[in-house]
Amino acid sequence: MDTPNSQLPTPKSPQLNREIFKAYDVRGLYPGEINEEVARLIGRGFAAYLQTSRIGVSRDMRVSSPTVAAAFIDGAREQGTDVVDYGMLGTDMLYFAVARDDLGGGAQITASHNPGEYNGIKMVRAGALPLSGDAGIGDIRDMIAKDRLPPAAPRRGTLTARNIVAAYVEKVMSFIDPSTITPFSVVLDAGSGMAGLVAPALFDRLPCRVTKLCFAIDGTFPTHEANPLIEENRRDITAEVIRQGADIGIAWDGDADRCFFIDGTGEFISGDFVTALLAEAFLLKAPRSTIVYDLRASHAVRDVAAKYGGRALKNRVGHAFIKRRMREEDAIFGGEVTGHYYFRDFYYADNGFIPALLILELMSRKNQSLRELLQPFRERYFISGEINTKLLSMDDVPRTLDRIEAKYRDAAIERSDGVSIEYPDWHFNVRPSNTEPLLRLNLEAASPALMVEKRDEVLALIRT
Repeated sequence: MDTPNSQLPTPKSPQLNREIFKAYDVRGLYPGEINEEVARLIGRGFAAYLQTSRIGVSRDMRVSSPTVAAAFIDGAREQGTDVVDYGMLGTDMLYFAVARDDLGGGAQITASHNPGEYNGIKMVRAGALPLSGDAGIGDIRDMIAKDRLPPAAPRRGTLTARNIVAAYVEKVMSFIDPSTITPFSVVLDAGSGMAGLVAPALFDRLPCRVTKLCFAIDGTFPTHEANPLIEENRRDITAEVIRQGADIGIAWDGDADRCFFIDGTGEFISGDFVTALLAEAFLLKAPRSTIVYDLRASHAVRDVAAKYGGRALKNRVGHAFIKRRMREEDAIFGGEVTGHYYFRDFYYADNGFIPALLILELMSRKNQSLRELLQPFRERYFISGEINTKLLSMDDVPRTLDRIEAKYRDAAIERSDGVSIEYPDWHFNVRPSNTEPLLRLNLEAASPALMVEKRDEVLALIRT
């Protein structure tokens, strides 16, 4: 039963921790930083910022998500906004719901890949366009922190429920021809997260021989955290792939908007190389198409696009920037090394299941295992992976970037996102964290020895 607006408690905004408002979402510890009172305030701020009549809300499997979602919904309705409650979904499913149902915006209650004691909120406007720190999230933060939320609307917003799982599955399946898929041996790890809701419906329609790990949805994460970027969280799937001699392993993060790949020997595949393979998958179907990739990526992406007559555009890191550029350029696909992959025909949004299906289709079309697909990359491109260095203070960040630029002043230099240095046989990017005195290095070279030499050289310069 709804509580009348006059009886709703009003939290004190000075209790708000401004640090939970990040560059791309809201995220913090529950209940100390994110709780029902904070979620209700953010729901009010979100509705006030968008000034739209109807939004969608969904949540992940975290123990705190049902009450946090209910509070967010309550706040939005207090401002007179009608809410469609989609229940428990993955984040990319919420994007689908907002775009397909022509809503003015939407919010997913999730802390993505973070441990169970965290929660948060990802927010989008109409068309599943993301809010960011520079466009929306900061405005909502300031509205709450400065007690500038507008008063409750005369009419409380309505609440309806809707299920879009079946429609979402059909949309994802439309990216491939299921009849072409070879019956590969596949190991899947849902990490007790939202992939357990969707992956069975997808893979039951494919001829693959599937082994499922951690498919019971459980926000306590009883087996391991749902963050496949951490090696210990891949231990089970890696062991099972090796034990079976499987063709491929696929793992998802908690809210299932990212997937990660492991080849038949148990080797984890970098996001650079996955982006290159997905570019190939699209360009085989649609030659001369445009793709967008982040500036940290291996030259494998650029070279694959050139091989198939495509156009590869390097871009600033961050989903808001990638999605905007894709719209501007009518790009068919976009990829980031962190495992976010974006699709024009999925409303330019990221998705955690389309990549899995496309990689299986590419393996089938070329009659190769994942390891065989990757072998040409591994023989030519030698990457450091992302290496983080903590500095003493934020003031050290620009000084260090200037020092790097001065050291390599004979190179091609770009300063659109940190500093990017390009030589004929090696290149790198160093970019700062948005929130702390941290620099992130990604480097690639034409040989293993040169990669190690230059990696250590740049790290020494950063850490001086």
